[in-house]
Amino acid sequence: MPLLPASADAILVHHGYFWKGEDARVVGMKRARLAKLLAHGISLLAYHLPLDAHPVLGNNARLAEVLGFAVAGQCGEQNLLWHGSVDQTLTAQELTQRISGRLGRDAILLGEASWPVERVAWCTGGAQGFFDDAIAPGVQAFITGEVSEQNYHMAHERGVAFIAAGHHATERYGIRALGEWIAGNAHVKVKFVDVFNPV
Repeated sequence: MPLLPASADAILVHHGYFWKGEDARVVGMKRARLAKLLAHGISLLAYHLPLDAHPVLGNNARLAEVLGFAVAGQCGEQNLLWHGSVDQTLTAQELTQRISGRLGRDAILLGEASWPVERVAWCTGGAQGFFDDAIAPGVQAFITGEVSEQNYHMAHERGVAFIAAGHHATERYGIRALGEWIAGNAHVKVKFVDVFNPV
């Protein structure tokens, strides 16, 4: 757990400790984490999919702002897939370099470096399984956090660039925006702590 201000009494996170379908027993790492929170009187506030999809504070909305995308719409399961356009036509390689520079993480490009890109789709985190749904609006590139082996072949066979920019790297902007909103509207002191994760 990262160092927190001595007066911190809550931690606001994107990924919480309890997940649908997981073992409900409080043992092992889950027990140790909960014990630490309880021993220090710290509450844990977690917002997962609602934060991904939120139209203003969400991870997808904030990633669009960071990467300079104009939002055209949302689609897919729970409207988690967003699509829009870049501010100028780029090659897939140029778009990958822009993403790497703005996120401070080396993104992985699957597809041909020279493919032109004007329209993009994106979904933060681990959305590599949504590739087909994401490209349905007729985009030339799909950006997400994680990559799976089959995405390589899918990108080449569909002629659509797939860019994996890091789960953590794509999902750190929504929780920061939510914290800033809380600080400004609920008059609560908030400090953003970015705990590095290379995945």
